[in-house]
Amino acid sequence: MQEQQTSPLTLAGEQISLSGKRVLITGGTTGIGREIARMLAAEGAGVLIFGREEGPMQEALKDIREVAGGEAPEGFTADVATKEGIEKIFAEVDARGGIDILVNNAALGYEGIMQGDYDKWQYILSVNVLGYLACTHEAAKRMEQSGKHGQIIFIGSMSADTREGKSSVYVATKSGIQGFAEAVRKELNPKGIRVSLIEPGAVDTDMQEQSSAEKLKKVEEKKMLMAEDIAAAVLFVVTRPERCDVVEMKVRPQQQLI
Repeated sequence: MQEQQTSPLTLAGEQISLSGKRVLITGGTTGIGREIARMLAAEGAGVLIFGREEGPMQEALKDIREVAGGEAPEGFTADVATKEGIEKIFAEVDARGGIDILVNNAALGYEGIMQGDYDKWQYILSVNVLGYLACTHEAAKRMEQSGKHGQIIFIGSMSADTREGKSSVYVATKSGIQGFAEAVRKELNPKGIRVSLIEPGAVDTDMQEQSSAEKLKKVEEKKMLMAEDIAAAVLFVVTRPERCDVVEMKVRPQQQLI
């Protein structure tokens, strides 16, 4: 009897269920992180978010609970820029029984090197770079110890490629994440941990210093993305079969030509 062949269309549609998956989203209370939390929760994932301020965190939890199809999302306040913040974050992770997916998203925008001072640059680097490194270390350690395959997503930025002079400090942090993501993938892949970098173009979030009307106009002109566009990219990546590793994805507005 001839063995039945699997259709390529069936393979193309194969995806992993997120039901019961434990997901930590850094910076999950606003912007892109909040939309990622909403979308993954709607697919049944158990979502854990945190932010620096109680108000936005509670608003985000209320918003996410309206769409959550799996475990109720949980949240707390913590600062990813500090050692104490990292310890608190992963104490919460351990209290929930571990982690399957980390979305490294928490980041702050910044201008050029002629703005600010040492203390401000240090804080930006602590959030945008050291926070990513520390969360990756803690998550990967737990994924390896559990014996299960895990997944780490980095939300980077097109700034790592365009390198605009007006935001040289921010460019430095996102260029660092671009290099780190590539190197740490080679380090963690042999342990069964998949690593992906998603680099958005301009997105309608608070990081864009424009009025709501200006941003809406740019969205209509296809010069700016919505936060859910990036959340959809994350959903695609985390639902691929374990044999598949989406290494890098660049998502830009159709009319953003730089």
